[in-house]
Amino acid sequence: MRTLPAGLRAHLDSGTTALCHCWRLETAAGEVMGFTDHDRSLSFDGVTFEAGAGFTATEIESALGFSVDNLEASGALTSERLNEARLLAGDFDNAAIEVWLVNWQEVSQRILLRRGNLGEVTHGTLGFTAELRGLAHALNQPRGRIYQFGCDARLGDARCTVDLEASDFNAVVSVLQAEENRRFTVTGAEGYDEAWFARGTAEFTSGANLDRKGEIKFHRDVAAGSMIELWQPPPFQVIGGVQMILRAGCDKQFQTCKAKFDNQVNFRGFPHIPGDDFVLSFATRSDGNNDGESRNGTD
Repeated sequence: MRTLPAGLRAHLDSGTTALCHCWRLETAAGEVMGFTDHDRSLSFDGVTFEAGAGFTATEIESALGFSVDNLEASGALTSERLNEARLLAGDFDNAAIEVWLVNWQEVSQRILLRRGNLGEVTHGTLGFTAELRGLAHALNQPRGRIYQFGCDARLGDARCTVDLEASDFNAVVSVLQAEENRRFTVTGAEGYDEAWFARGTAEFTSGANLDRKGEIKFHRDVAAGSMIELWQPPPFQVIGGVQMILRAGCDKQFQTCKAKFDNQVNFRGFPHIPGDDFVLSFATRSDGNNDGESRNGTD
């Protein structure tokens, strides 16, 4: 059971209240920001909660057990820190969020209502609606390893150990031409095999998308240099002269791990799993000598 602070309880018992909601967001990159549905900005715990963002919240539903709490927050895209481009870029995906009930006349009188993460976000040019997922949401996510052919490590992580900063596995390129803001003709990737960077990443090192990354859908040679296409366009327009770092990709297969990265000793899949044809096979009567040897005739 939640216990109200004495000051807030006295304020509620007075019959005349001055209450508002405050939202504290912390992105995966560590950026902290605050918003409130009050008509002026408030500050506490070192965070300024910005007014005028048009935030409103739906009714909060809670239940015993492990069901996920249901809450949505809606707002207008009027803040410089919270806008359509940043939502499109995924800057707020899975951001940690706290919802506070605050006495705006005396901000020390407050109580934490909910803590969780931002889920699905829908938006238009003027506003957005964000799902707030409770802490129990993490229990719905799959955990552990899967017994499968493909590798379950992320290329370049501690389990994989491939050094993606080595010259064999990255290239600094300059954009010559952009189409639909996701297909780019670049120079600087000559000498690499076609599809070398497919399934890899492109990191912008200049321009409006500085430090943003995108997954590479395909990579092929063209007359002017190389063509790469991203699965998702970056949030801001890419122009000629912008530079990127391309990092190699992996299809998670054992043959690729061995031939492309010489890293088969760290392969994290199970390439020798019996296939469906073996699993579904069964013994049959024949005229041959059924002597118990293996089916291919070897010991």
